[in-house]
Amino acid sequence: MSDVTETLDALGLLCPLPVLKARKRLKSLPQGALLRVLADDPAAIVDVPHFCAEAGHALVSQGEENGHQTYLIRKGG
Repeated sequence: MSDVTETLDALGLLCPLPVLKARKRLKSLPQGALLRVLADDPAAIVDVPHFCAEAGHALVSQGEENGHQTYLIRKGG
């Protein structure tokens, strides 16, 4: 995953903090940048894809790694 621009560690944060922090981080990145989000809040499984759809970002992948969720978001325009 060498094309990941930044990683946001949202482990231990509860809804809506992972999405709010992702939104803030994406604002500072150039269009097309990839943000990897790490989360362990069960609500993030619903919140992150919904946020991407609402905000016009692409959810490139969603998975599980070392007991937490990982999301790869490509910043949209």
